[in-house]
Amino acid sequence: MAWFRAASGVARLALRRNLARSPYHVARAGALPRFRPARCFHSTQLRRAAPVPRPVPLSRLTDSFLDGTSSVYLEELQRAWEADPSSVDESWDNFFRNFVGQAATSPGISGQTIQESMRLLLLVRAYQVNGHMKAKLDPLGLEEREISDDLDLALYGFTEADLDREFFLGVWRMSGFLSENRPVQTLRSILERLEQAYCGTVGYEYMHIPNRDQCNWLRERIETVKPREYSQERRQVILDRLTWSTLFENFLATKWKAAKRFGLEGGETLIPGMKEMFDRAADLGVESIVIGMPHRGRLNVLGNVVRKPLRQIFSEFSGGTKPVEEGEGLYTGTGDVKYHLGTSYDRPTRGGKMIHLSLVANPSHLEAVDPVVVGKARAKQYYSNDIERTRNMGVLIHGDGSFAGQGVVYETLHLSALPNYTTGGTIHIVVNNQVAFTTDPKCGRSSQYCTDVAKALSAPIFHVNGDDVEAVVHVCELAAEWRQTFHSDVVVDVVCYRRFGHNEIDEPSFTQPKMYRVIQDHPSALELYEKQLLESERISKDDVDRMRNKVSTILEEEFINSKDYVPRKRDWLSAYWAGFKSPEQISRIRNTGTGLLHSVKPEILKRVGQAITTLPENFKPHRAIKRIFQQRAEMIESEEGIDWALAEALAFATLIVEGNHVRLSGQDVERGTFSHRHAVVHDQETGEMYCPLDHIIINQDEEMFTVSNSSLSEFGVLGFELGYSMENPNSLVLWEAQFGDFANGAQVMFDQFLSSGEAKWLRQTGLAVLLPHGYDGQGPEHSSGRVERFLQMSDDNPYIIPEMDPTLRKQIQECNWQVVNVTTPANYFHVLRRQLHRDFRKPLIVMSPKNLLRHKDCKSHLSEFDDVLGHPGFDKQGTRFKRLIKDRNDHKEIEEGIDRLILCSGKVYYELDEARKNTKRNDVAICRVEQLCPFPYDLIQRELKRYPNAEIVWCQEEPMNMGAYSYVNPRIYTAMRAISRGNIEDIKYVGRAPSAATATGFLSVHVQEQKEILHKAMQPQPIGFPF
Repeated sequence: MAWFRAASGVARLALRRNLARSPYHVARAGALPRFRPARCFHSTQLRRAAPVPRPVPLSRLTDSFLDGTSSVYLEELQRAWEADPSSVDESWDNFFRNFVGQAATSPGISGQTIQESMRLLLLVRAYQVNGHMKAKLDPLGLEEREISDDLDLALYGFTEADLDREFFLGVWRMSGFLSENRPVQTLRSILERLEQAYCGTVGYEYMHIPNRDQCNWLRERIETVKPREYSQERRQVILDRLTWSTLFENFLATKWKAAKRFGLEGGETLIPGMKEMFDRAADLGVESIVIGMPHRGRLNVLGNVVRKPLRQIFSEFSGGTKPVEEGEGLYTGTGDVKYHLGTSYDRPTRGGKMIHLSLVANPSHLEAVDPVVVGKARAKQYYSNDIERTRNMGVLIHGDGSFAGQGVVYETLHLSALPNYTTGGTIHIVVNNQVAFTTDPKCGRSSQYCTDVAKALSAPIFHVNGDDVEAVVHVCELAAEWRQTFHSDVVVDVVCYRRFGHNEIDEPSFTQPKMYRVIQDHPSALELYEKQLLESERISKDDVDRMRNKVSTILEEEFINSKDYVPRKRDWLSAYWAGFKSPEQISRIRNTGTGLLHSVKPEILKRVGQAITTLPENFKPHRAIKRIFQQRAEMIESEEGIDWALAEALAFATLIVEGNHVRLSGQDVERGTFSHRHAVVHDQETGEMYCPLDHIIINQDEEMFTVSNSSLSEFGVLGFELGYSMENPNSLVLWEAQFGDFANGAQVMFDQFLSSGEAKWLRQTGLAVLLPHGYDGQGPEHSSGRVERFLQMSDDNPYIIPEMDPTLRKQIQECNWQVVNVTTPANYFHVLRRQLHRDFRKPLIVMSPKNLLRHKDCKSHLSEFDDVLGHPGFDKQGTRFKRLIKDRNDHKEIEEGIDRLILCSGKVYYELDEARKNTKRNDVAICRVEQLCPFPYDLIQRELKRYPNAEIVWCQEEPMNMGAYSYVNPRIYTAMRAISRGNIEDIKYVGRAPSAATATGFLSVHVQEQKEILHKAMQPQPIGFPF
């Protein structure tokens, strides 16, 4: 293939140069400049008429084909080949074998010269590469694109006299027009089929794909001997589906004239296209499809593709979305607009199979749902043991403006072939309105097509005129076949229009007057298809009327029924979630020590500890890694000095032993940003990799524990893991930022999905987010995980103390997520296990440390991990996550001698404790608030009562306008007020002053600021308010 590409490229340039010099050649008017940028739809360039082809004598072809040779050289080369085929290069051997050898034995083509064969070959290739530029894609007829001069017959030296000459086109190992088994054809018939195949209502882009087999596969389906034809039965089905799509929008427009619904008018062929795509996918083995899409056309997809009850959709237009009866399982959250909601349904296909469709709920942030869909599809593949990735797939619907403009599209596309993120291909459908809100394509992208970003993946792209429903159906089916054959992404670009504005009450002619003058008089795709079928006498007028009346009658009946529609008990969790509780149901607290299956077995810790600290005998790790694993083995054996990384590994291992799936992903997570985790070890001689956590139980599934370095993406990868975590509650899914500071690259995911998804869409997730942070002089981008942002999004009321029964989870069930800043390895172990040892799920934000990973005092005893009564780690709370760690175990219930109670969170505790020792301030108590949200009112009150005479101080490293201060201050006061302990001015602040930047970039300044914080916290005189 390489010689063919090189030869055709060089030869094309040679032909252009020589033909331009020829007196027989007339230069093409308005030809494209060599480096002219590609134009978008609706460019202002005028299309020029093609010149009359003129003959070019072979004697004029004096320039090179491959090596600067002339036609004389070709003749000499041919003679040499005839004498001895092995005397010429293999590429020329193939060339002569096909064009000379075949031509000599074919009747009627004895006059076909080598040069003509070569030029005809280039002509076919030109259509394959650039035919889409001549395709009739715009249903409005407004597109004014330059047609590539490569498609000009005159360029190749053919005249009208050649049109009825017969030619042979066969090329070794090629398909389609260039296949060896194609019959001899006239030049006229070749051109007609090229025009039909590449310049009709479908424009194919696939010649950028560097794989010969994939290109040949497409050529076989594009360059067919005869044009595509559907049977009468298929046309009836297509018409029925298009009728439903069109009349559904018409019905909504009639009943709710002033309502925003973001209808599909102008792109109604999407619905029959999607349904035919899903039918074809089901025939090819797909059992489940996860769909993500924006608001435009969503109601139509919900009703006609996913089969959400029409009466429910109509009821939502009238505001009737909240259940009225009482009882468990009726939690409705805060809700969302109807065109953001998702649903799922098992629907039959045309081929008699059943397929499960899930439409994922999403916000108005265009394309944000893309990685969520892909992650959910990957999870479905894991839980259904879909190793070949052929039974579960994702389908993403995009807008033209967002597909070209939103960076998360590119991030999602580039997950497609990564080993631990691939789903075996996603089908992308672009509903190309040719305008984004009010922005024309020429202002919205620099590329010719909105889909050009997909070329980075070598994905095929099928552009199709949205008014040609049969063409839309064809490319949708072709996309399904591609995905199931090659397990890679494919793009369908449905070029259509938007009959109304961005929404139905918007006025589009303010900004697109020319376009909307045309749209005003443009018939719908249904009218065009009905007319086509009626004129060809494939259907009668009575059939059309009968079909329309049937659909209209059903819509009207559903509308009447919607008035009395009452939503049933919310089926808001999938089958895997059966038995899990909504926020209104009571869940009781469980210990998270390793008393598995209700039996206390501390030896499990020893056993899994040995497994995760043992490397194979013949494995040769780096000497430093070997030493780390030896130290970990000693920790397990001695039961002392358990550090952060080992505690995390123990949490993962014990969950795996219990049968849970664990998945950790993010940038550099295999080793850990700070070289502490070493979940994957590399043999220094062979490069072989070994993951100890893959060998915890006998015959462990290789994906049961997954740790994977991700692409350098926050938005896309966090979204992927969020989607993954939503599929099954019996899994611990974690995403770790390289630094917590970088998490704001995924802020949309935190704002629109993670913090509010359960309230808006009734979808729980137990995703854990690890944000390494800490003030140690590394500057403003390597210090803060921005905990204040997560706390600000927390929905607990700062002035109301909720029910705090120590055996219940009511407070945490009613909160939208958990934010913790833990300070001991054991507490980290328990907070991870707590995610699964409960019958509901909440997102977990862990402000994980950097400094504490190797801190000499940040260690835990192995007894703090088990459930054995009497062990040093077992206290009144049991072995479970401690929301607040009190100062000293020897303190009595009331300690009147303590003058100052410092409340803090995170690694600053260790520095405060060291400063207390150095200053001998035994009258200072330091309590660690390990769980910031939801706030531990009960434990704060316990400590306030313990130290009745103490000055109350909140200490943090962050500036006052950051960190947890703004969150904890009113909540500490609420706890104080409930026990009649002072007012808000009695809460003192120790920390950095307000700042625009999170931290200083000067190490010396950082050191000085840190000293001042510690000095003030331990100063003998009272601390002023607020600081």
